Amino acid sequence: MSSQSEKMPVMTDYDEYLWAQANHHRAYLRMGAHEAECDGVKGTYFAVWAPNAEMVSVIGDFNGWKAGANPLNLRYETGVWGGFIPGIAQGSLYKFAVKPRNGDFILEKADPYGFASEMRPRTASIVWNVNNYEWKDTDWMAKRPSTDIRSSALNIYECHLGSWKRHDNGDWYTYRELAEEMVPYVKSMGYTHVEFMPVTEHPFDGSWGYQAVGYFAPTSRFGTPDDFKYLVDCFHQNGIGVILDWVPAHFPVDGHALARFDGTCLYEHADPRQGYHPQWGTYIFNYSRNEVRNFLLSSAVFWLDNYHIDGLRVDAVASMLYRDYGRQNGEWIPNQYGGRENFEAVSFLQHFNTIVRDEFPGCFTCAEESTAWPRVTGAVQDGGLGFTLKWNMGWMNDTLTYMRTDPIYRSYHHNNLTFGMMYQYSENFMLPLSHDEIVYGKRSLINKMPGDWWRQRAQLRLLLGYMMGYPGKKLLFMGGEFGQWNEWNANSGLDWHLLENPDHQGIKKWSSDLNKLYREHAAMWELDNNPSGFRWNQCDDNMNSVFGFIRFPKAQDEALMFVINCTPVPRDDYRLGVPWPGEWKLVLNSDASVYGGSDYSTSLTAEAEEHPWGGYPYSVYFNLPPFSCLVYQGRPAPEKKEDK
Repeated sequence: MSSQSEKMPVMTDYDEYLWAQANHHRAYLRMGAHEAECDGVKGTYFAVWAPNAEMVSVIGDFNGWKAGANPLNLRYETGVWGGFIPGIAQGSLYKFAVKPRNGDFILEKADPYGFASEMRPRTASIVWNVNNYEWKDTDWMAKRPSTDIRSSALNIYECHLGSWKRHDNGDWYTYRELAEEMVPYVKSMGYTHVEFMPVTEHPFDGSWGYQAVGYFAPTSRFGTPDDFKYLVDCFHQNGIGVILDWVPAHFPVDGHALARFDGTCLYEHADPRQGYHPQWGTYIFNYSRNEVRNFLLSSAVFWLDNYHIDGLRVDAVASMLYRDYGRQNGEWIPNQYGGRENFEAVSFLQHFNTIVRDEFPGCFTCAEESTAWPRVTGAVQDGGLGFTLKWNMGWMNDTLTYMRTDPIYRSYHHNNLTFGMMYQYSENFMLPLSHDEIVYGKRSLINKMPGDWWRQRAQLRLLLGYMMGYPGKKLLFMGGEFGQWNEWNANSGLDWHLLENPDHQGIKKWSSDLNKLYREHAAMWELDNNPSGFRWNQCDDNMNSVFGFIRFPKAQDEALMFVINCTPVPRDDYRLGVPWPGEWKLVLNSDASVYGGSDYSTSLTAEAEEHPWGGYPYSVYFNLPPFSCLVYQGRPAPEKKEDK
């Protein structure tokens, strides 16, 4: 190659400086495979990091997969091998043939920065130009930077793309077919966002995408990268945000992927006490290595930038934070102070969250963190990890434990539904009823509920109503919105035929009406992280297993009162304190017949009396149906103008 044109994506001096500092957040612009032009000849420029290799060449369908036919050149300062191959264009299959320094064998590796991959079990990367798609979500992208998700409505429908719906012959829906069916469904149900379980390329279906090998490639199971962009685009055009599950915690040991990439441990720690997850059989990223940080940070930026993704949910954060996660004594290495904290992972997560905050206003990050690590959503400058939101695993576990309990014993577990307020404002929380709670023998949400079929349906509606009213952003896994009976099975579609039954239609309508109420009332989301947005008006009636609380918006110009009866016994003339005089209007009743309820007689309106109760100056009373969630709306009385 005699010269390089300006269209060649080689590393500049500035790129190399950023690379060395772990600040190359867009390394994908230089690494991997890029269509390019050299001396008027079109082809593809390849670049890969393999500092300990003796030789690296590109193999593919264009050279008979012959190692050495198209060798690359090493830039010693960076450890990056690069070179231009004429005539190679989009759609070409390729790998890197890597010869370790100490060995007579060749490793055939997929491109860590590859933008597209073959369908498993094949493992080659595919040359793909990710800049050809013409986006039509201009309005969405223009509004996104001004959104603060912490004080906005966020009600997420969590999906596994391979099992939301299947064709009659068992085939997957493609990205474009999902756009035709999933987008209108999610919109009609009233969700604000969807969250996809990992779409990054992965070899094993049973990992659900959580063991990724293609950190820059949407899985080929459902179509091309442009097809996936089309799906995201359609959601945005319909006013729905898209969140991705992203997994920087670990990666699989598959030989074609990142493991021992150049014959040495590049992406993982060499010592298994730091570099191997015994529970999952996967490798752990070496967060102290700048090139690894570049790789992961660039992956995060890539999805937000190239695919217009609105948020990243980071899986298994606890496994990153603790060196002894899933290990016995003697199976882990303490940090320099003798503790179990992984300071390198902490630094990486802080860097990651700072980049998302600074470079992508309006986008957000969410941590699945299952311990009491402090300040997960705290500001980085104050020592926090910097996440926008954290899954409230304590709320989820306590709530499901309570709901699984036979109602006759619930009075002994009353604090399961009240204890969460003791720590509610320690983090910015999301309430998850996710896929993890309905697999491996845990049973579906509706099947967790005790009692006969009527009671199970009533209690699922109660649970969904309680979740919607409780402070925190919302996440519900697919199928929960209509009472999917079977546990989630990633190898088949949801049981959509259940919607032929009015009972399941009633649950679906209740979910939809809850979502509509949520979106229309700022009281439901504006002050999730502020104590002024929530007040109990009944939290200690364990004998009757009744709960009541009131949600307020910032303007304090309305209130929504949630009243939950967690037993099959109706409670007539039940009194609750309220902050204002005047009329309280019933806006939702989970026991209504339209949802499959009993239509037990309760007041459509209730007039507040100047009768102090429960710490409030006024009170109302009405009948509580069995296993019900009632929502009443009240407004402060207008101030009387004095006569002049």
